[in-house]
Amino acid sequence: MDALEKCILFKGVRLEEAIELISGTNSIRRTYNAGDYIAMEGEPCDHLSIILEGEIEIHKPFSSGKVVTINHFSVGDVFAESLVFSHKKEYPATVVSTTESIILMIPRDELVLLLTKNGRVLENFAGVLSKRIHMLNDRITDLSLDTARKKIVNILLLEYSRQKSRYIALPYSRKKMAELINIPRPSLSRELIRMKEDGLIDFYKNRFKIIDLKALESILQQ
Repeated sequence: MDALEKCILFKGVRLEEAIELISGTNSIRRTYNAGDYIAMEGEPCDHLSIILEGEIEIHKPFSSGKVVTINHFSVGDVFAESLVFSHKKEYPATVVSTTESIILMIPRDELVLLLTKNGRVLENFAGVLSKRIHMLNDRITDLSLDTARKKIVNILLLEYSRQKSRYIALPYSRKKMAELINIPRPSLSRELIRMKEDGLIDFYKNRFKIIDLKALESILQQ
Protein backbone atom coordinates (compact mmCIF):
# COMPACT_ATOMS: atom_id res chain seq x y z
CA MET A 1 0.00 0.00 0.00
CA ASP A 2 2.89 2.37 0.77
CA ALA A 3 4.32 1.70 -2.70
CA LEU A 4 1.03 2.37 -4.43
CA GLU A 5 0.66 5.65 -2.53
CA LYS A 6 4.11 6.70 -3.79
CA CYS A 7 3.62 5.34 -7.31
CA ILE A 8 3.28 8.10 -9.91
CA LEU A 9 0.94 5.86 -11.87
CA PHE A 10 -1.70 6.28 -9.15
CA LYS A 11 -1.12 9.93 -8.28
CA GLY A 12 -4.48 11.55 -7.50
CA VAL A 13 -6.20 8.16 -7.21
CA ARG A 14 -7.63 7.03 -3.86
CA LEU A 15 -5.59 4.20 -2.34
CA GLU A 16 -8.63 1.95 -2.11
CA GLU A 17 -9.34 2.50 -5.80
CA ALA A 18 -5.70 1.85 -6.74
CA ILE A 19 -5.74 -1.44 -4.82
CA GLU A 20 -8.99 -2.42 -6.51
CA LEU A 21 -7.54 -1.64 -9.95
CA ILE A 22 -4.43 -3.72 -9.27
CA SER A 23 -6.44 -6.56 -7.76
CA GLY A 24 -8.50 -6.70 -10.94
CA THR A 25 -5.44 -7.61 -13.01
CA ASN A 26 -3.56 -10.88 -13.38
CA SER A 27 -0.40 -9.24 -12.11
CA ILE A 28 2.64 -11.18 -10.95
CA ARG A 29 4.51 -10.45 -7.73
CA ARG A 30 8.14 -11.55 -7.61
CA THR A 31 10.82 -11.32 -4.91
CA TYR A 32 14.52 -10.77 -5.58
CA ASN A 33 17.66 -10.78 -3.47
CA ALA A 34 20.38 -8.13 -3.67
CA GLY A 35 22.42 -8.71 -6.82
CA ASP A 36 19.73 -10.75 -8.59
CA TYR A 37 19.04 -10.03 -12.24
CA ILE A 38 15.43 -9.02 -12.84
CA ALA A 39 15.92 -8.97 -16.60
CA MET A 40 18.86 -9.34 -18.96
CA GLU A 41 19.53 -7.20 -22.01
CA GLY A 42 17.77 -8.73 -25.03
CA GLU A 43 15.19 -10.65 -23.01
CA PRO A 44 11.53 -10.20 -24.04
CA CYS A 45 9.44 -7.71 -22.09
CA ASP A 46 5.65 -8.00 -22.02
CA HIS A 47 4.79 -6.23 -18.76
CA LEU A 48 5.10 -2.97 -16.83
CA SER A 49 6.80 -3.26 -13.44
CA ILE A 50 6.17 -1.41 -10.16
CA ILE A 51 8.70 -1.53 -7.32
CA LEU A 52 6.83 -2.47 -4.14
CA GLU A 53 9.95 -2.83 -1.99
CA GLY A 54 13.67 -2.25 -2.46
CA GLU A 55 15.78 -0.58 -5.14
CA ILE A 56 16.90 -1.49 -8.65
CA GLU A 57 19.36 -0.21 -11.22
CA ILE A 58 19.49 -0.27 -15.00
CA HIS A 59 22.93 -1.35 -16.24
CA LYS A 60 24.36 -1.21 -19.76
CA PRO A 61 27.20 -3.73 -20.17
CA PHE A 62 29.76 -3.32 -22.98
CA SER A 63 31.97 -5.86 -24.71
CA SER A 64 35.02 -4.32 -23.02
CA GLY A 65 33.63 -5.47 -19.68
CA LYS A 66 32.68 -1.97 -18.58
CA VAL A 67 29.22 -1.53 -17.08
CA VAL A 68 27.50 1.87 -17.03
CA THR A 69 24.64 2.61 -14.64
CA ILE A 70 21.90 4.24 -16.70
CA ASN A 71 19.33 4.77 -13.99
CA HIS A 72 18.30 4.04 -10.41
CA PHE A 73 14.77 3.36 -9.16
CA SER A 74 13.21 2.85 -5.73
CA VAL A 75 9.84 2.12 -4.06
CA GLY A 76 6.88 3.38 -6.06
CA ASP A 77 8.83 3.83 -9.31
CA VAL A 78 7.82 2.05 -12.50
CA PHE A 79 10.00 0.72 -15.31
CA ALA A 80 9.59 -0.92 -18.74
CA GLU A 81 6.54 1.30 -19.32
CA SER A 82 7.53 2.10 -22.91
CA LEU A 83 8.83 -1.35 -23.83
CA VAL A 84 5.47 -3.08 -23.49
CA PHE A 85 4.05 -0.99 -26.35
CA SER A 86 7.17 -1.08 -28.51
CA HIS A 87 7.30 -3.17 -31.70
CA LYS A 88 10.61 -4.54 -30.37
CA LYS A 89 9.64 -5.77 -26.92
CA GLU A 90 13.12 -6.43 -25.59
CA TYR A 91 15.03 -5.01 -22.65
CA PRO A 92 17.70 -2.66 -24.08
CA ALA A 93 19.72 -2.97 -20.86
CA THR A 94 20.04 -5.21 -17.80
CA VAL A 95 17.84 -4.67 -14.73
CA VAL A 96 19.47 -5.53 -11.39
CA SER A 97 18.01 -5.64 -7.90
CA THR A 98 20.50 -3.78 -5.69
CA THR A 99 18.68 -4.68 -2.46
CA GLU A 100 16.08 -7.24 -1.48
CA SER A 101 13.11 -6.19 -3.55
CA ILE A 102 9.55 -7.06 -4.50
CA ILE A 103 8.38 -6.23 -8.02
CA LEU A 104 4.79 -6.19 -9.24
CA MET A 105 4.58 -7.01 -12.95
CA ILE A 106 1.44 -6.14 -14.91
CA PRO A 107 1.10 -7.88 -18.31
CA ARG A 108 0.56 -5.64 -21.34
CA ASP A 109 -3.05 -6.68 -22.00
CA GLU A 110 -3.92 -6.24 -18.33
CA LEU A 111 -2.27 -2.81 -18.35
CA VAL A 112 -4.40 -1.75 -21.32
CA LEU A 113 -7.55 -2.71 -19.42
CA LEU A 114 -6.36 -0.88 -16.31
CA LEU A 115 -5.67 2.31 -18.28
CA THR A 116 -9.11 2.24 -19.90
CA LYS A 117 -10.81 1.86 -16.51
CA ASN A 118 -9.42 5.07 -15.00
CA GLY A 119 -8.72 8.29 -16.89
CA ARG A 120 -6.43 9.64 -14.17
CA VAL A 121 -4.21 6.56 -14.35
CA LEU A 122 -4.07 6.93 -18.13
CA GLU A 123 -3.03 10.58 -17.74
CA ASN A 124 -0.39 9.60 -15.18
CA PHE A 125 0.93 6.90 -17.52
CA ALA A 126 1.38 9.51 -20.27
CA GLY A 127 3.19 11.66 -17.71
CA VAL A 128 5.57 8.79 -16.91
CA LEU A 129 6.44 8.45 -20.60
CA SER A 130 7.05 12.20 -20.86
CA LYS A 131 9.24 12.14 -17.73
CA ARG A 132 11.33 9.33 -19.21
CA ILE A 133 11.95 11.34 -22.37
CA HIS A 134 13.16 14.30 -20.30
CA MET A 135 15.30 11.98 -18.19
CA LEU A 136 16.87 10.51 -21.32
CA ASN A 137 17.58 14.00 -22.63
CA ASP A 138 19.25 14.88 -19.32
CA ARG A 139 21.47 11.78 -19.56
CA ILE A 140 22.42 12.54 -23.16
CA THR A 141 23.26 16.13 -22.20
CA ASP A 142 25.36 14.99 -19.25
CA LEU A 143 27.32 12.42 -21.24
CA SER A 144 27.94 14.90 -24.06
CA LEU A 145 29.59 17.50 -21.80
CA ASP A 146 33.35 17.74 -22.36
CA THR A 147 34.74 18.06 -18.81
CA ALA A 148 34.23 16.29 -15.49
CA ARG A 149 33.35 19.60 -13.84
CA LYS A 150 30.57 20.33 -16.32
CA LYS A 151 29.14 16.82 -15.85
CA ILE A 152 29.11 17.25 -12.06
CA VAL A 153 27.58 20.71 -12.31
CA ASN A 154 24.86 19.43 -14.64
CA ILE A 155 23.81 16.76 -12.14
CA LEU A 156 23.85 19.20 -9.21
CA LEU A 157 21.79 21.81 -11.06
CA LEU A 158 19.24 19.20 -12.16
CA GLU A 159 18.84 18.06 -8.56
CA TYR A 160 18.71 21.68 -7.37
CA SER A 161 15.80 22.23 -9.77
CA ARG A 162 14.03 19.06 -8.60
CA GLN A 163 14.61 19.42 -4.86
CA LYS A 164 14.10 23.22 -4.78
CA SER A 165 16.98 23.65 -2.37
CA ARG A 166 20.69 24.46 -2.29
CA TYR A 167 21.01 21.48 0.07
CA ILE A 168 20.89 18.40 -2.16
CA ALA A 169 20.77 14.72 -1.27
CA LEU A 170 21.65 12.49 -4.20
CA PRO A 171 19.68 9.19 -4.25
CA TYR A 172 22.81 7.15 -4.96
CA SER A 173 26.40 6.67 -3.81
CA ARG A 174 29.55 8.41 -5.02
CA LYS A 175 30.40 5.26 -6.98
CA LYS A 176 27.06 5.36 -8.79
CA MET A 177 27.46 9.08 -9.44
CA ALA A 178 30.75 8.35 -11.22
CA GLU A 179 29.09 5.64 -13.29
CA LEU A 180 26.19 7.92 -14.24
CA ILE A 181 28.48 10.61 -15.64
CA ASN A 182 30.90 8.04 -17.05
CA ILE A 183 34.11 9.12 -15.36
CA PRO A 184 36.45 7.16 -13.02
CA ARG A 185 35.59 7.49 -9.34
CA PRO A 186 39.06 8.92 -8.40
CA SER A 187 38.59 11.60 -11.07
CA LEU A 188 35.19 12.45 -9.62
CA SER A 189 36.60 12.73 -6.10
CA ARG A 190 39.48 14.95 -7.23
CA GLU A 191 37.16 17.29 -9.12
CA LEU A 192 34.74 17.55 -6.21
CA ILE A 193 37.62 18.53 -3.92
CA ARG A 194 38.73 21.19 -6.43
CA MET A 195 35.17 22.55 -6.64
CA LYS A 196 35.04 22.73 -2.84
CA GLU A 197 38.40 24.55 -2.73
CA ASP A 198 37.10 26.98 -5.39
CA GLY A 199 34.17 27.86 -3.12
CA LEU A 200 31.52 26.41 -5.43
CA ILE A 201 30.12 23.61 -3.27
CA ASP A 202 30.49 21.75 -0.01
CA PHE A 203 29.70 18.07 0.45
CA TYR A 204 29.68 15.05 2.73
CA LYS A 205 29.19 11.65 1.12
CA ASN A 206 26.08 12.01 -1.12
CA ARG A 207 24.91 15.30 0.43
CA PHE A 208 25.85 18.56 -1.26
CA LYS A 209 25.48 22.26 -0.54
CA ILE A 210 25.53 24.70 -3.45
CA ILE A 211 27.51 27.73 -2.30
CA ASP A 212 27.83 29.74 -5.51
CA LEU A 213 24.84 29.03 -7.75
CA LYS A 214 25.66 31.70 -10.36
CA ALA A 215 29.18 30.38 -10.77
CA LEU A 216 27.88 26.85 -11.33
CA GLU A 217 25.41 28.07 -13.95
CA SER A 218 28.17 29.96 -15.75
CA ILE A 219 30.32 26.81 -15.96
CA LEU A 220 27.82 25.15 -18.26
CA GLN A 221 27.88 28.17 -20.55
CA GLN A 222 31.65 28.06 -21.04
